[in-house]
Amino acid sequence: MFQGGRRFSQRGTSLLELTAGLAVSAILGAVGVHQWDATGVDLQAAHYEIRGSVEQAFTLARARGTNVTVALGKRNGVGEHLPVLLSRRIKWGKPDSIPLPPGMDTPTVAATTGEAHAIITVTPRGTALASSWFLNDGREALCMRLSGRGHLQVLRWRQDRKKWTRA
Repeated sequence: MFQGGRRFSQRGTSLLELTAGLAVSAILGAVGVHQWDATGVDLQAAHYEIRGSVEQAFTLARARGTNVTVALGKRNGVGEHLPVLLSRRIKWGKPDSIPLPPGMDTPTVAATTGEAHAIITVTPRGTALASSWFLNDGREALCMRLSGRGHLQVLRWRQDRKKWTRA
């Protein structure tokens, strides 16, 4: 091929270059699979399940003009409930090896059983029963705190960093 008076040769990929590229890809893939934490996916799903259920409850309460409750693993049969479904690998409570989030007073019930209130009631005015919950997968944990004004704060204990971060 001629371009601007010079001759350029088209060069393909050699078998050696292809083999080296595939080897590097295989090594990177193996490292990625080894570091991928499937249990973290369950905690993330629990986070989104609870957050979505609470947000849906607020929307329904405003639309209907009545209180709506979210059942966290339990149901008492009174009123309308939005059930929260969690993976079987997720447990309620905080393992003793994980400290409380900074600035949080020791909860009387939530740290051991995981929940201060199994039922969250939200109102059409955007208020809620303030509460906190802990969920864990045996290694990492979530701390979910719902304020009386309906703000849901989610923190996650990262075992590799040994600290709480915003989820």
